[in-house]
Parts: sequence; structure tokens; C-alpha cells
Amino acid sequence: MVTTSSPAESIARPVAGVVWMVVTGLCFVAVTAIVKYLGDDMPAAQSAFLRYLLGLVFLLPMIPALRRASLSRRDFNLFGLRGIVHSLGVILWFYAMTQISIAEVTAMNYLSPVYVTLGAALFLGERLAARRILAVLAALIGAVIILRPGFREISPGHIAMLGTAVLFAGSYLLAKIMSATASAPVVVGMLSITVTIGLAPFAAVVWVTPSLEQLAWLFLVAAFATGGHYAMTLAFAAAPITVTQPVTFLQLVWAVLLGAVFFAEPADFWVILGGTVIISAVCMITWREAVLRRQSAARVPVSEPVRGG
Repeated sequence: MVTTSSPAESIARPVAGVVWMVVTGLCFVAVTAIVKYLGDDMPAAQSAFLRYLLGLVFLLPMIPALRRASLSRRDFNLFGLRGIVHSLGVILWFYAMTQISIAEVTAMNYLSPVYVTLGAALFLGERLAARRILAVLAALIGAVIILRPGFREISPGHIAMLGTAVLFAGSYLLAKIMSATASAPVVVGMLSITVTIGLAPFAAVVWVTPSLEQLAWLFLVAAFATGGHYAMTLAFAAAPITVTQPVTFLQLVWAVLLGAVFFAEPADFWVILGGTVIISAVCMITWREAVLRRQSAARVPVSEPVRGG
């Protein structure tokens, strides 16, 4: 028997996905705002380490999955490599937050999915079609619009964000490889553990005794970051990524407003324009991947029996 969804049901799921993605954006912007508020009173490496150390409390529900996991030596090596790569990216991100505006950090952070596309083609053998190449080029043009080399000074914060996007892309590619042999809770849990360990030596070198207020703020950062990732998971489960991905544009809008209202950062037309170009390119890549998945799923031999309830 074939069942069809009612109009209300067909609308409710995409709406739920959009709502959860809005919540995701608010959580991640809150993370950015708190880190910006803390400033450089504490070294970037130490702030990053304490954020992950305090965030380990949110790892407790994943302990059963971690204990049941049967990991090979290769798995541990990949987890360790991802921990190192992600740790360096986190340090650069925390540093960039003390050097450039919230809007610039948010806009340049959208480069990560673009680098993931390039990395998947270079290292995982995925096909890089003409449309993807054009989208990647558009995103790189967006980055140039933000940086405007030759028209203004490029600060260390900008360089740090370029490095952050590359390192986070590498981390995501490693996660994609590991997802073939490990469950999502194990991949997420091992990232938290390995990044905490990876950041520890960097934090020890520059350690400054934190105040209780700083620890409280960093715990809040961990809480918002965890909530953001959880809300994103719910958004992806509720609606196709082609529906939820464009909503991430709101993060740039909120970042601009937040910077202007609370941190006296004037809205920069070129940052907004460049960020819009990058986000449009990411949405194009996302849409194209969704189309290819649907086409692949449709190529089922007619003689193959349909299994279902």
C-alpha cells in the first residue's frame, strides 16, 4: 500500500529543519560573541583548551558508545591525526577572533565546505564537475572581495582565518573517512578527547591562571557549541540539506548586527558582499550534491525487488 503525506506534514518537516538551523546559527553566533567578549586577556591556545576541557562534561552520554567501539590501530591513527589538525584550526580561530571583526570571521569560516569539495577531489577521488569548479572559483572570489589585497592591509587575523578554514576542511575530510568504520557518537566523542589532549601542550606553554568568571564564560561557550551541533543534527534529520543550508546565511546577518551593536564594529559592505558570494557558492555545491544523490538513488534496476514494510 502506498501512503502519502498530508500537506501539513509535507510542510512541517522542512519548517522544522529551518527552525533548528536558525537555532544552530544563534548558538554558533553566541559562541563567537562570547569569545570576542573575552578578547585576548587569555592566550588563544589556553582559551581553546579550556573550552574543550570544560566541554568534556557533554561527552558523558557518549561513553557507552565509546566503550563498545572496536577500533583498529588505523582508526586510532586517524583519530589522532584529526585531533592534531582540528586543534591547530581551533587555536587559529580563537586567535582570529581577537584580531578581526565577528563578521569577517563568520564570512571566512564559510570557506571550509569549499575546501572540503577540493580536498575530496584531490584526496578521495571524488569527481569535480564543471559546476562545482565554478562554485569553488566563485567562493574564492568572495574571499578576495573580503580581503581586498592591495586595497587594505591584510592582518594576521585574516591569515589565521584562511588557515582555520583549511584545517577544519582537513578535519571534516578525515571525519568522512572515519565515518565508514565508526559511529557518529564515536567520531564526535573522539574528536573532543583528542582535541583536548592536542591543545594541552600549547596551553601549558602560555598558561595564565584564569578567573572564575573566565571559566564560567568558557563553559558557556562549550554549552552553546554543543547545542549548536545538536540542533544542526536535528535540522539535517528534519529536512534536506538543500533546505537548511541557505538558512546559514542568517549567521552572517546576526554577526554583522552583533558586531555593530555590542562591539562597535561598523558594517562593512565588502565583507557582506564577499560573504554572500561564498555562501551562494556553498549552497550551489550543496544543491548539486543533492541532485547527484537523487540521480544515483533513481538508478535502481527494474528487476530488483523493492523491500519495505
